Amino acid sequence: MNKLLNSDMVWPIVLAFAISAILGPIIIPLLRRLKASDTERGEGPESHKKKAGTPLMGGIIFLIAIVITSLIYIKDYPNIMPVLFLMLGFGLIGFLDDYIKVVLKRSMGLRAWQKMLAQIFVTTAFIVYMYLYSGIELTMLVPFTDGQYYLDLGWGTIPLMYLVILGTVNGSNLTDGVDGLESSVTVIMAAFFTVVAMGLGAGLEPITCAVLGGLMGFLLFNVHPAQVFMGDTGSLALGGFVVAVAYMMQLPLFLIFVAFIYLVEILSDLLQVGYFKLTHGKRIFRMAPIHHHFELGGWSETKVVGIFSIVTTILCLIAYMAL
Repeated sequence: MNKLLNSDMVWPIVLAFAISAILGPIIIPLLRRLKASDTERGEGPESHKKKAGTPLMGGIIFLIAIVITSLIYIKDYPNIMPVLFLMLGFGLIGFLDDYIKVVLKRSMGLRAWQKMLAQIFVTTAFIVYMYLYSGIELTMLVPFTDGQYYLDLGWGTIPLMYLVILGTVNGSNLTDGVDGLESSVTVIMAAFFTVVAMGLGAGLEPITCAVLGGLMGFLLFNVHPAQVFMGDTGSLALGGFVVAVAYMMQLPLFLIFVAFIYLVEILSDLLQVGYFKLTHGKRIFRMAPIHHHFELGGWSETKVVGIFSIVTTILCLIAYMAL
């Protein structure tokens, strides 16, 4: 019990939660004054049009909370640094995209090639660090081998890292389409990684706990009906956090379970677009990504969030058993 409740787990949660909860009422009115809102909402179901005018870029709230909390511990927990880098690197890309779209009122935001080039740059910097400086093997623990078998892909390791990092980050981005969905499923992922980090002695607990607390504070304003959306600022950053922590603990194969919702979201979008082009207008889903499919099937936003969160919880438990 003492181990479970040690201060390196409790205080980062409490501090990040408190900072998020305090910043919400300060930053949300500022975003409104900046008119930093998504006025179109054209990408979702008809029912989402009533959300026009809700402030975007709310990811700033929990990112500030996570950074402040993590910096307090970074001297004693240097493994936090590469996780912060990947999270903030992708968060900056998302911030630029949001800012151009909703503050400068240029609906395109970053062009697709600009966003992808920036993502590749950040990913490359993280891979170089992991490969040359981290001291962490790039082998991957295989689930259900009782921690005994690590997969080494040799030359295939680097291409796979690009695929996993970019896929996770953009899957996270697509998950942010229903009030509280991205926040809720990622809170569960952060809780999973906290427990695993403590068990492995990975030295990542302060940042996993900071994400846990920061997102819980953000959910005070992000649950349905949302007072603020995290935007690409938050969703890209959270994807960066999830995949960075997985690689720091040699657990990218476990993302199949832990980040299953991210995976399903991005696959549903790719399948929909590909099938639409191939068949000249036919669709697999009512609307993609898949949370919109369920919404158009009659599920409320709260039901989507609840069921996706339950699925994530069950799969995180399976992932824990697979360690």
